[in-house]
Amino acid sequence: MADILLVEDNDELAGLLRELLVDSGYSVVHAASGEEALRYAEQGSVRLMILDIMLPGMDGFAVCRAVRAVQNVPILIMSAKSDKQDKLMGYELGADDYMEKPVEPEILTAKVNAILKRTEGRQEAALISSGAITVDQKARTASLKNRPLELNIKEYELLLLFVRNPGKTLRKEYIFGKVWGADSFSESQTLTVHVKMLRAKIEECPREPKRIVTVWGVGYRYEEI
Repeated sequence: MADILLVEDNDELAGLLRELLVDSGYSVVHAASGEEALRYAEQGSVRLMILDIMLPGMDGFAVCRAVRAVQNVPILIMSAKSDKQDKLMGYELGADDYMEKPVEPEILTAKVNAILKRTEGRQEAALISSGAITVDQKARTASLKNRPLELNIKEYELLLLFVRNPGKTLRKEYIFGKVWGADSFSESQTLTVHVKMLRAKIEECPREPKRIVTVWGVGYRYEEI
């Protein structure tokens, strides 16, 4: 198993990034197209995918969607596309972070370290039952009324934080720090996007949420129903 799958069609940039990551202690596999990345993802496993958006043939958004349909591997998008809508699209498709090009080497390695630190080594044995929701901390899965929920990594971690704190009002800053980490370079708007996506999966009427309740000016409160 390689540590990182680097999906980048610019060979010169890919070489520089690969050298940087190898110097940081990671093993790296390079894919120059979305199709090549998917073939590798189907055959092997990695701890993290660094994904460009503007790729020949299948673009990075399509790759992200396809990978998320079958795997929960962390995905860091690294792209010259810096519009707000592009970032929101990346998060909605399941990316864990979004980094604009050109990249600062120190920032990239810090993001990689932070993502892997947050997403690994947290498995616990217990099941948590909270109303109609059950979270399996060992398998990192969740179900609603015994039906599996298709959650990306951040949606799962958000839900886990909520079910561990039923009835408590959690400040946005606290939630963001717990899920994305104090050392995260993500934008705080990321939390709002992920709460919206999680509500769409666990609320009967996402526009009138009963489980994840907004406490205006403060944060969110999770109710067991």
